[in-house]
Amino acid sequence: MTAPAPILRFLGAAGTVTGSKFLLTFGDHRVLVDCGLFQGLKQLRLMNWEPLPLDARAIDAVLLTHAHLDHSGFIPRLVRDGFRGKVISSPGTQALCRILLPDSGHLQEEEADYANLKGYSKHSPALPLYRESDAWNSLGYFSSVEFDAKVEVGPITARFLRAGHILGSSLICLEINSARRVLFSGDLGRPYHPLLRPPAPPPAAEVIVIESTYGDRIHDDTSSLQRFADAIAKTVERGGVVVIPSYAVDRTEVVLHHLAGLRAAGRIPRVPIFVDSPMALAALRIYEDSIERGSPEIRDDIAHTRNFFNDRDLTEIKTVEESMRLNAMPGPMIIISASGMASGGRVLHHLKRRLPDRRNTVILVGYQTEGTRGRSLLEGAQMVKMLGAYVPVSAEVVEVPAFSAHADQNEIVNWLKQAKVRPQLVYVVHGAPAASEALRARIVHELGWNAVAPRNLEQVRIG
Repeated sequence: MTAPAPILRFLGAAGTVTGSKFLLTFGDHRVLVDCGLFQGLKQLRLMNWEPLPLDARAIDAVLLTHAHLDHSGFIPRLVRDGFRGKVISSPGTQALCRILLPDSGHLQEEEADYANLKGYSKHSPALPLYRESDAWNSLGYFSSVEFDAKVEVGPITARFLRAGHILGSSLICLEINSARRVLFSGDLGRPYHPLLRPPAPPPAAEVIVIESTYGDRIHDDTSSLQRFADAIAKTVERGGVVVIPSYAVDRTEVVLHHLAGLRAAGRIPRVPIFVDSPMALAALRIYEDSIERGSPEIRDDIAHTRNFFNDRDLTEIKTVEESMRLNAMPGPMIIISASGMASGGRVLHHLKRRLPDRRNTVILVGYQTEGTRGRSLLEGAQMVKMLGAYVPVSAEVVEVPAFSAHADQNEIVNWLKQAKVRPQLVYVVHGAPAASEALRARIVHELGWNAVAPRNLEQVRIG
């Protein structure tokens, strides 16, 4: 009897850049690749509350490409809803999830408590999607696997390969019943990262599921770095404060690396630098440990370096009291604080304090999802709402997209060109519709491959 064809279903990151969840079903076996939160627009965030179109208890395993919340942040809810399988990831992803997931639960509790205090939720009482205790409980289901090693989930064999996006990020290649292979890029890193080795070449696969966050853009590293240096120098000259909303994982490390290089080259003045994010500082320790150990993800010229991020002008802000004192200090100085899209965290207090002053500058160093405060600032908003009040925007706002850890269109296509076997089909996901369509069209016209941008909840046969 012929074995049934595997079914792939897109439960997120189709037509949008967040909420990555890809369900592979083969007979009675179900594997979920990524389990992320929808972020950004309210209509997307509300999708986190919609039940999955299957019982969480029916999922055998979650295979996690990396730790960012749009790929991992729904795991505590999945476990709360009855999932009892393994969450399998690289060791680096597991370590970072121990920071990100409890913090996510804590923030959701805080937001629900604040909504109840102010009475602005239509729900009474407002509830978090999950609690910090749910996140800690979900970490008990994690299991790690080294790069290039294989792990079996029934008739499905998974192999994790280096993706070069953030520490621990993985390509995941699934071999189904020793017959069909599906490759998931996760978030694909760039050929050059200041700390990490580049993505491994794509292994042979009949189907490739590729991200498209920057599917319609080309990074310009040289001009971006110059824009970064110019913005800092001008702000310091006028006595202002540079606020950098930064993703706690990887982006803070990359920003510190570039600041050190620019100062060593004399391109920016030497002023105090503050990192005000407990989560970013915890991630910094994990990166430092990986560098000192010479992790296989770390570039050869960086590996085994001790105290890589130490700087006599760098101050780590750990307590709320220290953060409040920092918020009252005059410039010039540089403040790096989470979150990267200004969607929550301590950076909101710094933005509320610094945005009304035209001497100051906000530098955006990563992708800004539609519906976030970062996106509003990027699009020139004159007022933004935060912490229950509207704040006028007089500070300069500068975008530095090349600091992104996502491959751009050229880099994605060049990575695909390394495939030794022509895939039967490429599914373009994890991007805004225009970005996904631009990448899809280029794959079709330049590579001559079949490619589609799937719809949310669409399911397709493999083979």
